[in-house]
Amino acid sequence: MEPVRPAAASRRRLLLPLLLLGVSGFFQSHAVEVDIKDASNATCLYASWMMRFLITYESNTGDYKTTTLNLSSSVTHNGSVCGNDTQAALVAVQFGEGHSWSINFTKINETFQGDLITFTYNTNDTAVFPDAKRKGPVSVVVKDPAHPVQLNNVYVCHNDEFIEAENVTQIFWNITLQPFVQNGTVSKKEFRCRADTPTSAPTVLPTTANVTTASTTTLSPAPTTPPKPVENPDTGNYSLKSGNKTCLLATVGLQLNVSQDKPLLININPKTTIADGACGNTTATLKLNDGNSTLISFTFVVKNTSASVQKFYLKEVNVTLLNRLNGSVISSADNHNFSQWDAFLGSSYMCRKEQTLDISEDVQVHTFNLRIQPFLVEANKFATAQECSLDDDSILIPIVVGAALAVLIAIIVVAYIIGRRKSYAGYQTL
Repeated sequence: MEPVRPAAASRRRLLLPLLLLGVSGFFQSHAVEVDIKDASNATCLYASWMMRFLITYESNTGDYKTTTLNLSSSVTHNGSVCGNDTQAALVAVQFGEGHSWSINFTKINETFQGDLITFTYNTNDTAVFPDAKRKGPVSVVVKDPAHPVQLNNVYVCHNDEFIEAENVTQIFWNITLQPFVQNGTVSKKEFRCRADTPTSAPTVLPTTANVTTASTTTLSPAPTTPPKPVENPDTGNYSLKSGNKTCLLATVGLQLNVSQDKPLLININPKTTIADGACGNTTATLKLNDGNSTLISFTFVVKNTSASVQKFYLKEVNVTLLNRLNGSVISSADNHNFSQWDAFLGSSYMCRKEQTLDISEDVQVHTFNLRIQPFLVEANKFATAQECSLDDDSILIPIVVGAALAVLIAIIVVAYIIGRRKSYAGYQTL
């Protein structure tokens, strides 16, 4: 097979702004163009797109890390085939140190539709997975969620599309695709993805109620209202399963405080957030993905406080903000040195008051109404909770009583001293 050619000049002008955005996000992915010819040297399959992968893997220390895999500048498409009425078309690309991606298309009732997407990444690539515990290729297979497209139409999607499966998020943008090309010419009829379809406000026809007339009266400027403060986030309920058994439970409201050009508060929406992760005997990771724009992961570990007592605690938090336009990383921060939210193994940790986790100088995570149990969950229910000191109002009682007693004792001592001095002074005057 011939190597993949660079995208045409007319498409470079469209890709350049996205590539620049990728650079600003610290990562850059290359465009791919696949033009498959049939026996008569006519184009039978055409595809051009950009993609990036976010992969969570286990390190040698038992921690879970998220890495970004981008397409390299050298990409091949060995194994790609045109397809026909009885055989599926296939786009297959290979890149980097043993990574590959493919999708097959079927022709049904004058339409074409993607079937299975297969992504294989190789953890032997030390540049991407420098400390991976598992070595070798790992494959992820997922059903293409796109709708059928009429034959002799080209599928176009400039905005980002996301596909999540297992521990991988696949991000695609700037897609131009047509399998089963007819007469060797890519169609000019476009089928646009939903993300590219503009939404316009409904037209309001003039009525006597909304027609205004010109006036020469000078109006004073409308008073400016101060911006509304960001409300506390809604509380979400999240869980993980190992097989058919729940292995992690979490209830929490999450808010990010990101300091870039100006401070930005971001509430995590539980209704659009997907929970993923992994449970183990001594390590557990909860990964939350809010609308494919905010990724947060919490890693918990077990420690031995004595020969017979074990406790768990929060050890690591990772935060990644993605650009919705092209999937580039806007901001990324992690802290591997936490020692918070500790509780005895077999119990849960609870803190209803607001807590702040300092991830970096520019990123903080605020938690509200927190309850977490990352190990030994039974019957899909939280075990007895160990409450944080912020929630323990009973501690205020002895503090107040102690302070009152101290004041009372001080008053008695001062009164005694004053009384003694007066008595001594009266004795000397006799």
